[in-house]
Amino acid sequence: MSQRQMQGQPMIILGEDAQRMKDKSAQEHNISAARAVAESVRSTLGPKGMDKMLVSSMGDVTVTNDGVTILTEMDIDNPTASMIVEVAETQEDEAGDGTTSAVAIAGELLKNAEDLLDQDIHPSAIIKGFDMAAKEAKSEIQDIATDVDPDDEELLKKVAETSMTGKGAELNKELLAQIIVDAVNAVTVEAEDGSVVADLEYLNIETQTGSSAGDSELLEGAVVDKDPVHEEMPTSVDDAKVLLMDTAIELDETEVDAQLSVDDPSQLQNFLDKEEQQLKDLVDKVEATGANVLFCQKNIDDMAQHYLAEKGILAVKRAKKSDIEFLKEVLGASIVSDLDSASEDDLGHGTVSRDENEGLFYVEGGENAHGVTLLLRGSTDHVVDELERGVTDALDVVASTVANGAVLGGGGAPEIEVAARLRDFADSVEGREQLAVEAFADALEIIPRTLAENAGLDSIDTLVDLRAAHEDGDVSAGLNVFTGDVENTLDTGVVEPAHAKTQAVSSAAEAANLVLKIDDIIAAGDLSTSGDGDEGGPGGPGGAPGGMGGMGGGMGGMM
Repeated sequence: MSQRQMQGQPMIILGEDAQRMKDKSAQEHNISAARAVAESVRSTLGPKGMDKMLVSSMGDVTVTNDGVTILTEMDIDNPTASMIVEVAETQEDEAGDGTTSAVAIAGELLKNAEDLLDQDIHPSAIIKGFDMAAKEAKSEIQDIATDVDPDDEELLKKVAETSMTGKGAELNKELLAQIIVDAVNAVTVEAEDGSVVADLEYLNIETQTGSSAGDSELLEGAVVDKDPVHEEMPTSVDDAKVLLMDTAIELDETEVDAQLSVDDPSQLQNFLDKEEQQLKDLVDKVEATGANVLFCQKNIDDMAQHYLAEKGILAVKRAKKSDIEFLKEVLGASIVSDLDSASEDDLGHGTVSRDENEGLFYVEGGENAHGVTLLLRGSTDHVVDELERGVTDALDVVASTVANGAVLGGGGAPEIEVAARLRDFADSVEGREQLAVEAFADALEIIPRTLAENAGLDSIDTLVDLRAAHEDGDVSAGLNVFTGDVENTLDTGVVEPAHAKTQAVSSAAEAANLVLKIDDIIAAGDLSTSGDGDEGGPGGPGGAPGGMGGMGGGMGGMM
């Protein structure tokens, strides 16, 4: 409760249930909450990272080690913790991978900042130092990065394999890496400014259970997992003229309840005949466009299905909105909302064929078609879902590499090298900001340290060996988590896009500075559930130090 003395009487300016946390207490509360988020995903980092099982309130189960999936699925109600989740979401949107790394660095930055705060260094000095360090770190990452030719398929495959290692896609990573590179090449276009861009909007991912991941394939055009609406319809059309609709082919229902009074059966029959004629007119309008294939996003009335079958028109109802939008690109069609205004110009052209064994329609466009489908197969829903997450990340990083054209060796090599360069840079920084730059350098080393821990190796010995290799001039010296050796990861095929690293550093630094700048928390409700570790639940990460609140309880059985 915030109060102010006025003429000997306290003046209350906050509501009865409001609580306030200031200065040191607020900083400790925020830092503890943010660190707890980082701790919750650290064990998933790297090829030897472990998975998490997330169970929703509805009982839905997700098994994954994808950082952004874990954080977005968790029931987090602490506002500071939510800021760190945003780091993962930003990393996913901008770089496609490296979410766990970004969150881990943010958590370590705040841990090191807390040590500086304990030494009575003002948050402003720490924030300024972190800003300087982040800018220098991004510059150094670009300096040590290796330029890559967008046509270098072997290197792009290594980027894809590195991204999938440790995820559900790892067992078939060589096959999937080839498919991923082929998929990115298929949708790569040259922008107006001459740059090369992989337009993933023209790439669709479909999943199917019942087979192994090794049966996954890349297909020209689109795949639609639907059945014809009538058994008398054709299932394959070579010269397909496709009409895409996002409205139903059925009669509009009255907005209010209505009753129909009839004096004899003929009146009722006349009413039914009228309805039937209206449906027939709708089908005639479809035929009038010249269409012989219809994909409808909504329902098709049973009587309309019969008329469509009579006219030899292949029709599919309740197609997914994403499928309709992708078919628009593949076939060069327009999506029709009103049959009265539909014409031949709205139709798309291509071929439609049916695989009865798989229960899939394969749709290919004409010569100028620009769209491919990645059909992922897995034994169960959980397997194929995790496979899709791993492949999606790999697609994003390969596309990022094609667009930005720079890669780094993995295995913690960039973090060790940049940390060493930041320590040299710190010598040129005056004032207390120098300590913040050094703290930033130390924070970057959380990546190789965590990789070693997750692989069951001694993190201190690993750091010593890595630092020694970099001092000898090997800027790509990283950890091989399978053997425990330090090796040139760029040469051994552990390759990561430079863009993902710069984005991780940038996002982590900005999130850490945002948290450090807060010195006062004014809550309209009770802060006790997020204000001390005991409230977080015994299963919360690290005992939910200093406040994970709802997250600690929500994750209790998971961690």
